[in-house]
Amino acid sequence: MNVARFIARRYFKAKKSRNVINLITNISVVGITISTAALVILLSAFNGVEDLVIKLYSDFDPDITVRSSKAKTFNRSFVDHEELAEVSGVQHVIKALEEVVILKHEKKWVHAQMIGVDPEFVQSSKMNQHLVDGDPYLYENNEPQAIFGAFLLDKLDAYIPASKLNKEQVTFNVPLREGKLRPGKRPLNSRKVTVAARMNYNREVNSEHVVIPYELARELLEYGEDISAYYVDASEDADLDEVKNKIQSLVGEDFTVKTNFEKNELIFKTSQSERLIVYLILVFIFILSSFNLIASIAMLFVEKKEDISTLFSLGADKHTIFNIFFYEGLMIVGRGIVIGLILGYIVCFAQMFFGLLPMPSAPGESFPIKTTLWDAIFILFSVGVLGFIISYLPTKILVARHGRLKKQ
Repeated sequence: MNVARFIARRYFKAKKSRNVINLITNISVVGITISTAALVILLSAFNGVEDLVIKLYSDFDPDITVRSSKAKTFNRSFVDHEELAEVSGVQHVIKALEEVVILKHEKKWVHAQMIGVDPEFVQSSKMNQHLVDGDPYLYENNEPQAIFGAFLLDKLDAYIPASKLNKEQVTFNVPLREGKLRPGKRPLNSRKVTVAARMNYNREVNSEHVVIPYELARELLEYGEDISAYYVDASEDADLDEVKNKIQSLVGEDFTVKTNFEKNELIFKTSQSERLIVYLILVFIFILSSFNLIASIAMLFVEKKEDISTLFSLGADKHTIFNIFFYEGLMIVGRGIVIGLILGYIVCFAQMFFGLLPMPSAPGESFPIKTTLWDAIFILFSVGVLGFIISYLPTKILVARHGRLKKQ
């Protein structure tokens, strides 16, 4: 085997000239290099986008949501709050009231999704990391405040002033459960609420959601002890599926328990499907670019027929000849893979540290890139196996065919 490698490197390596074999070989190396680098860059880009999607959707959405499977709301007494909080892996249990409301600021009227929550929601949703401006507090001097989606506040032509003394106020018009259209009776509860901050998560939250304290939502809706859901904040090291199963067994079949991944299942599955499709396309491109390698091996074999006959005369067997051309093919593939990996990761790290490519529609933010050791191993294994097959099969066929011709 070592003799075959030596002969492949020394005896069968064409000199640097305008030889067409050298040209095809170089084209093959470039093709494999570009394909490998593209795999590294695109898979790393998908990792970054997936992390961004998870951050945008999973930060605002609770880790686990408990809802009634039979009605819009349920009485708090139906679920033991303390027992729910004691489930292993549960950090906070947050009461939530959700309702569509009408907001008014000066002459602007806008409908919105109001969410009344306990103060722990601010911490569990990582509100500090998603603020555009303002302060992430649902109470100030014991007075309730509201945190608006950034686009929603823009629709109302409201803003966050530089001074805390002149905060804007927005009127909440909330439909009553038992409200009816009768002369002299209002079917809405109205109250002015101070604007505390603007939040920036995803398009849906930014344009439709407003967060207020649970007690204020309860007062406006007049729901009594009824709530829309329990938001469960799990600890970072907890297994969400395991915690979900424990909660489901606790609350019974009358309640639906979902993780944030299940709630946004379509988004995450779409991202994974796109990743798989892109990977398969790039593998196909890698295979196409490797046809130059097959041509290079075939032409080298034809050019060296006399030398091969000489080696046979000196006692070499088919296995030795096969190893010579097989290792030649592996060296070409290996060179392309190594250069491609280096080039791909240079581009990835340059984007991570210098932000060369900006994020579309997000000034000041660079396109997210995330590299993982698993991706590097996966890419190396994938292109290595393909390179092995592409080097092995044509060489095997050529050597076998040459043996048959020699017998004839």
